[in-house]
Amino acid sequence: MSKNLFAPFCLLALTLALGACGKSASDAAEAPLAKVRIETLEAKPLSITSELSGRIAAPRIAEVRARVAGVVLQRVFKEGHDVKQGDVLFRIDPAPFKADLDSAQASLRKAEANAFQARLQEQRYSQLVEGNAISGQEYDNARAAARQTAADVAANQAAVQRAKLNLGYATVTAPISGRIGRALVTEGALVGQNEATPMALIQQLDPIHADLTQSTRELNDLRRAFRAGYLKQVGQDQAKATLIQDDGSLYPLPGKLLFAEISVDPGTGQIILRSEFPNPDLDLLPGSFIRVRLEQAVDQQGISVPQRAITRDSAGIPMVLLLDAEQTVSLQPVELGSVVNDRWVVTRGLKAGDRIVVEGLQHARPGEKVQVDDSPAPLAQASGQ
Repeated sequence: MSKNLFAPFCLLALTLALGACGKSASDAAEAPLAKVRIETLEAKPLSITSELSGRIAAPRIAEVRARVAGVVLQRVFKEGHDVKQGDVLFRIDPAPFKADLDSAQASLRKAEANAFQARLQEQRYSQLVEGNAISGQEYDNARAAARQTAADVAANQAAVQRAKLNLGYATVTAPISGRIGRALVTEGALVGQNEATPMALIQQLDPIHADLTQSTRELNDLRRAFRAGYLKQVGQDQAKATLIQDDGSLYPLPGKLLFAEISVDPGTGQIILRSEFPNPDLDLLPGSFIRVRLEQAVDQQGISVPQRAITRDSAGIPMVLLLDAEQTVSLQPVELGSVVNDRWVVTRGLKAGDRIVVEGLQHARPGEKVQVDDSPAPLAQASGQ
């Protein structure tokens, strides 16, 4: 009796189990494909940039020094203000130099009088020697005296000029235009005694230079790429420079590359590249450490991808999700260059015409098929519809 009851129950359980398995397999077969957004890559000219570090440097620096010895009577300028070339900065006591000038001018007048007398005597002797009234030797002596007094006049004229220069040096002026720092001497200080005493420092701040360093290896790689035709060199004075400020923001005014040094630092193996930036508000000060994004070349057939399309494996190798003709996803390792307008420049691993996943990466799995969504709605809303 129990065996007759047990058989129908087993048959019923087996039927239900088979039905459940069939339903699960059917559901799996009908599971919707993950929706993704893709981008078909195109080759286009791309700027090749390098992010280099360096320091701000003033294009022109003038150390104001005392060129004559004397006591400082007055400081004319305001510390920390802009000055123009020729502006008066200090006044040194001019009295000794005025006295020297007066003495030199008096000596010059005496020499000129002697020269005048010597010339007259030479003229008279020239007439007398023709009539044999005097000897030839006396005439020669008169000619020599005239020439000697003329030389004395020239020497005294030079002494007057030197005295005028020293008197002018007593008024210390700005040799260049720029911003002057603090005064290094005060009124009453004795300057220029046995040395050219530093008195102030003037620096030109607008425009201003940014001296960058780049390894010779990177420069050699660029040169090889130029010679092979992979990259095109940026024209002279056309290489753009973008300064990155301390907080990571970009300096609003663009700069340009001026030149690269012709020698390598033997200690570091690096070369200096000088760029120039406008500095109207004096936000950039000499000595500041900065970073500059420098455009050094152009790739005529460059490939770039959105930053959000890049993933990295456990080893940190950058990857993209590549889509083939059958809508199947695969992982593709790539080599990245610089960032241009929120896009990574890809130096190796991709080519024009490749299709990569740019949205929905978290749902796309390598080896599985996906559905490409082209609707204008955001992918999250499109997936929910």
